[in-house]
Parts: sequence; C-alpha cells; structure tokens
Amino acid sequence: MIRTPLRPLARILSARAKGENPDVIERENLRLRHEEIRDQARSKAEGRLLLVGMAFILGFGAVGVRMGVMAAAEPSEPQSSYAGPAIAAQRADIVDRQGRILATNLVTHALYAQPKMMIDPAGAAEKLAKIFPDLNADQLKKDFTGSRKFLWIKKKISPEQMQQVHEIGDPGLLFGPREMRLYPNGALAAHVLGGAAFGREGVDSAEVIGTAGVEKTFDTWLRDPANGGAPLQLSLDLTVQSTIEDVLDGGMKLMNAKGAAAVLMDVHTGEVIALASLPDFDPNDRPAPLVSGNPSDSPLFNRVVQGVYELGSTYKLFALSQALDLGLVTPTTVVDTQSPLVWGKFRIHDFHNYGPRNTVTDVIVKSSNIGTAHIAQMIGGDRQQTFLKSLGLFAPTPIELVEAPTGKPLLPKKWSDLSTLTVSYGHGISDSPLHLAAAYASIVNGGTRVSPTILKTSKVQQGARVISEKTSATVRGILRQVVVRGTASFGDVPGYSVAGKTGTADKPMPRGGYYKDKVIATFASFFPSYDPKYVLIVTLDEPVEASGTEPRRTAGWTSVPVAAEIIRRVGPLLGLRPEVEPAPDPTLTLATN
Repeated sequence: MIRTPLRPLARILSARAKGENPDVIERENLRLRHEEIRDQARSKAEGRLLLVGMAFILGFGAVGVRMGVMAAAEPSEPQSSYAGPAIAAQRADIVDRQGRILATNLVTHALYAQPKMMIDPAGAAEKLAKIFPDLNADQLKKDFTGSRKFLWIKKKISPEQMQQVHEIGDPGLLFGPREMRLYPNGALAAHVLGGAAFGREGVDSAEVIGTAGVEKTFDTWLRDPANGGAPLQLSLDLTVQSTIEDVLDGGMKLMNAKGAAAVLMDVHTGEVIALASLPDFDPNDRPAPLVSGNPSDSPLFNRVVQGVYELGSTYKLFALSQALDLGLVTPTTVVDTQSPLVWGKFRIHDFHNYGPRNTVTDVIVKSSNIGTAHIAQMIGGDRQQTFLKSLGLFAPTPIELVEAPTGKPLLPKKWSDLSTLTVSYGHGISDSPLHLAAAYASIVNGGTRVSPTILKTSKVQQGARVISEKTSATVRGILRQVVVRGTASFGDVPGYSVAGKTGTADKPMPRGGYYKDKVIATFASFFPSYDPKYVLIVTLDEPVEASGTEPRRTAGWTSVPVAAEIIRRVGPLLGLRPEVEPAPDPTLTLATN
C-alpha cells in the first residue's frame, strides 16, 4: 500500500501562498488514513467471522448426517479393532446322498468373565459352580480375585444355562456368540464324519475346524465362502447306515465279539453306502484319544479303514481269479488236497480233512488251504504279487478320510515261496476290510479296478482291467456255491442271491505267534450274484458263538449270519426287490466230486 504524505509539499506551498493554515491539510490527511485503516480491519474481521460460521455449519451438519445414518442402521455390538485376519465362523453342512443332514451348525454362546468389572466375585463363583457342576468354586474365586483381566469360563453353554447366568446379574459375566458343530444323529456314521472343534477364538466369534474324518479332510472346502454355503454331499445313505449299525451292534453282542466292522460299497461307482466300526462314539462329545495301550481299543479307531488284519480265506478268491484268468485251471480242474502239505519244516493243514483230491470249485466251496496253496504254486510268487498289487492290496486305500493313510497293509518282509502259499489263503498279509471290499468289487463287477469313495457320484469307474469278464462271471458262480452248499450256508437270503467267501484267521500275538482261541472272522459277500450291485464286508474281532456245547469261532457261525441279516434288511432300502434267481448258464458247468 502506498502511504499518502500527511503534509504534501505542493499543497503546503499553495496553502501558504493563499494565506491558509497548512495544519488543516495534515489533520485532514490523518483522518482519511485512519478511516482507511478502520475499513480494512472491519473487512478482515467480517471475513473471519464468515469462515468460522461456515465451519460451524459444516461441523454440525456432518454430526447431524452421522446421527441420522446411525439411527437408520441395524443395531450391532461395537467391534474391537484387530490387525490380524478375521475369524471365519461359518461352516458348510454335510449331508447324505439323499440330502439329509449329517452335520450342521448351531448358534450358541460362550461364557467369559472380566474380573475387574465384577461386583461380587465370590458370590458369582458359588452360583456358577451350581449352574456348571464341573466347575470348581474355589478355583473360580481365586481367578476372579486375582490379577487376571480376562477368563474363559465355558466355551459352549445352552440357552437354559445362559438364562441362569443372566439371573446372577453380575456385569463382569459376559457372553460371546458362537457357531458350534452339531451332529443331529449322534453316533451314527461317527467314524466317517470324525468331528470338529474350536480353533482361533475371539469374544464374539470362533473358528470351527475339523479334527478327524471328512470334517478334517474337507476342512478347507467346508470353510470356503466361495462355495456359497453349498453342503458337502457324501455317498452314505442315512437309513442304510443306521440299519447296518443296529444289526452289527446286535451281532457283535450276540457273538461276544470285542469289536466289529462293516462296509457296504457299490461295485460299479465305488461309492461307500455305509461304513460302520464298533465300538463307536458321539462326535458331539468326542472322547480324548488313548495315550497308552493298543490304539484299536479306542472307540475312535476306525476298524474299516485303519484296522489291518489277516483276513484269512477271503483271499482265496484272488488265487482262484488269477489262476482262472491265466488259464492255469478251470472250475472242474482237480487239485491235490492231501493233508498235510509239508513245506520244509512247515506243515499246512485244512480245518477238516477234505480228501486227497478236489475240484477247484470244491477247493473254494469247502475252503481248502492246501488246495489253494497248490493253485498258488501254479501262479508263482512274482505273478501273485503283481495281481494283488493291481487290486490295491499293497497300498493304503485312497478313500477321502484323513485316517486312510494309516491303514497301511502289512506285507511279508521277504516274499518267499512259503509266503506265496500262505498269502493265497490270507495268512502272512494284513489288509483292512475296505481293501477287501474294493478288491472284491473289482473282481465281481466284470473285472475292472474300482476305488472306494465317500463322495456321492453317479459315474461308473472305468478302472484298469484286472481279469476278464468271462473269468468274473465264472468266479461269481463259484462264490454263489459257497453260500448254497459251502461254508457260508447261513448267508443265503431268499430273493437276493447272496454270494461270497468266509475267512477265519487266528489273531497274531504282540510278541509273535498266534492265539489259539482268538480269531478275526470275516464274510466278504456281494449281491445279487448274477448281476452284482453291492459288496458287503462284515468282520468280527474275537467272536465266540456259544449256543452249542462247544464255542464256535469260525466266520460261517459268526460273521455270516450277521451279514445275512444286514442284507435281508437293507436290500429293500437299496431299491432291490427280492427276485427269483435265474437258472445257471448252461455253458458253465460246476462239477463236484
């Protein structure tokens, strides 16, 4: 700003020349300068007031808008800030092949305490101990009156318990929402489902993670939001599973067995329709695993998948199938069954003396160890191993259960000539009942390899061919004779044309040798024999049938009747109507001696 002089020289000289007072000019200029300064100050003050007013208007406007948004929003609890990943609480359902619920979620609450906020810690501890008898009142008092700022009390509580805690009225007792895993059918299919537990936890959510079975195998899939909440559909049929478990439980008790296993499998798709292992457990209250002793004594042990046993004469089917397919024998070929068969210092005996010679058919029907060993000699050790390996009997089953890799077959350390003989009738090699189911399905379905699956599918497996269709048909006819007139005669179910093979194996002792009064009894069956749809394996651990004067332990007296009752009950549930068995193919002649 250019300042105007108060006493301009030109005006002063002019005023003096005219006889005027020069001071007047100075006072006038001073007045004008003060007025100019005043106007500038007022302009600045008005501008500042305008800015402050606009700031107040904008601030109060923002507060008003925020209050309006909050008033219109749904009420929710404030969330604490946390830099880590969010806890995904949602978990997809698991359903059976018909869409019926096997595992789902239930909204519940957890109970925790903030001792610093508690009014009456001692009184609250006493009342909580009455609501939850498993809690210790003295320990709660110690925790509530100590230095702890946070304390979990119960991870899951019922609505009734929640109401009782509410009535205590202490502000330091708080609830956190939870989604817990619920198995509405209790122990049904427990070994397939496995179980779930809480992983990472917060006060307002918890992560549910699988701990065993399909819950663990498909844990990532079940927790993936990208699936849109779609359920995991298994191949199990809930009604068939329930029926088999009921019959198996009754059979185990009737036969005085310490354990039992059963698996029902589609011979074409490999779908496991039912899988039962007893004793079992309730996945809603999964027991702790054993820390000592034999793992198979735990109810958590899956005898179908994890249990590997010498399955006895059920293995004779494999020697029969391979020898027929190689053209080494026919059903009417006569083989040596003279007892005993001496091999070095070892002697192989039959359960009964079946005479010096029998046809191949009767070797299987009567279950001759000696006759089967002679057939194995024709095959040879190398070819025998290759065939058994092609059936999947040398590796864990590929079923989608986390326990499957632990069911590793036990094979001879050295496959000697003696091993070739004993393995042919199921001794010296151990596999699981599920191995046996898959191998039988591969042979009787027309001769193509099939692998077990626990997931629903309608696709027929196109596996590698293990035997020809002609051999498969011949084997089916021979195994039907085992039921009609052989060791599995108690397994005949009118209208369902059951076929199969029994197997009774002495249990090995932990330190070597075999028990004389403890066996694993197995019946490997399929039905209908002329057009197989399903394979059923029933295994009993240490059964004893005690209705007679002497205890009977063989599969024909123990496992076979249980399997027959299962087939009788589940046949209609599977949509199989009882039918008259077609007449034998005239091109196939089963000769007997």
